[in-house]
Amino acid sequence: MKLINKTNGQVLADKLEIANTPFRRMKGLLGREKLEDGEGLHIIPCNNIHSFFMKFVFDAIFIDKKNKIRHLVEKMPPGRVSRLCFTAHSVVELPPGTICSTGSKIGDELEFVNQ
Repeated sequence: MKLINKTNGQVLADKLEIANTPFRRMKGLLGREKLEDGEGLHIIPCNNIHSFFMKFVFDAIFIDKKNKIRHLVEKMPPGRVSRLCFTAHSVVELPPGTICSTGSKIGDELEFVNQ
């Protein structure tokens, strides 16, 4: 799946995996060394994340049911917990620097495209 910032036309990920089962959501990115450019993980449902036992930093985008960005976490380091985002329905985890390089900001609309 591909993830596009519909507001500014930037591609956030072209290899987006989906974590929508209890096991897949619990596992998340654990066991990976890093996220390559263009990779990402969409966690559904989710309104708060942690980076315990992670080996790398990453960006996180919290989105609502209408695919609008509600909260951004840039370069989340290992061993942290994000704040609870009550308006979020899901979270997309991306390589560090993706939020900045794509100019994504709160209020932008995202689009998920099947490939």
